[in-house]
Amino acid sequence: MTAPEDVRVARMSMAAAIKSALQVALEADEKIVLLGEDIADPAGGVFKVTSGLSTKFGAHRVRTTPIAEQAIIGASIGAALAGYRPVAEIMFFDFMTVAMDQLVNHAAKLRYMSGGATPVPLTVRTTVGSSRFGAQHAQELEAWFMHTPGLKVVVPSSPAEAKGLLLSCIFDPDPCLFVENSTLLFSPKEEVLTGDYRIELGKATVKREGLDVTVMAYGSSVPVALKAADGLAEHGISLEVIDLRSLVPLDMPTLMSSVAKTKRAIVMHAATRFAGPGAEIASAITEELFSELHKPVVRLGGAYAPVPFAMSLSVYPTVDDVVSAATELMR
Repeated sequence: MTAPEDVRVARMSMAAAIKSALQVALEADEKIVLLGEDIADPAGGVFKVTSGLSTKFGAHRVRTTPIAEQAIIGASIGAALAGYRPVAEIMFFDFMTVAMDQLVNHAAKLRYMSGGATPVPLTVRTTVGSSRFGAQHAQELEAWFMHTPGLKVVVPSSPAEAKGLLLSCIFDPDPCLFVENSTLLFSPKEEVLTGDYRIELGKATVKREGLDVTVMAYGSSVPVALKAADGLAEHGISLEVIDLRSLVPLDMPTLMSSVAKTKRAIVMHAATRFAGPGAEIASAITEELFSELHKPVVRLGGAYAPVPFAMSLSVYPTVDDVVSAATELMR
């Protein structure tokens, strides 16, 4: 993490921390522009993350667009090629499907196809909805984009990390997909640096040190893992919880070091378990540490089903799932 010498902090929700990052970026570079549906005042975005920014910086820099995701990303790519650093908002992760051609076939490949002459410093912010938003507003599709060379994929789990990671994305020379989770946007506040500070992409962090089992998670799964660790500690099982932060680049050295210590591993995410990010991580760990593992790597993920509107029907891994998996690994 890099931070200014004059360090000041304020308690913020993740939504406020993201807004703070956007404001810092807009103040720092006139070439930074925001584009998205209803992001300008008076709406200020569907989750009010951009509220007040168009009033302060002008509608020419915080631009409300038509409801046309392909056009939002296409215009942002063009702006990036022209020397701007656009931050495009796609209201929900599900709607990225409409703009996949622009992001996957153009933004991700232009630097490579031009021999490095045309970088695309584009950040795409999008939000995963909860089950109350229904099956078409709550999909976690990060594995699709991890599979595309040229894209960076970042998923914060806390306010402080959301700000530091977002600023790193905005000032990165390559296209970054920044995935926010609606269940975390207004979760408990924490202290966040108020100025310009950045968290290096591709560096996981150990949220809780432990000796018995390594749990790797990101986004909304991190608080679940930490709560499970608290409960298991009362029964003598010590969980090491690692927050991946970014899925591309992925900090394999930190993961390998932890699993080499504990000899047991759980990979956890809310995205569908089948062909999810955990499959790649579990495979890599098994290939490198097979002879050292006490038991096979456990994958916990979302059910292979559309997200139900009924909140009583859970499709995501729970604290009980983590406790059960860790207990079985210790047998």
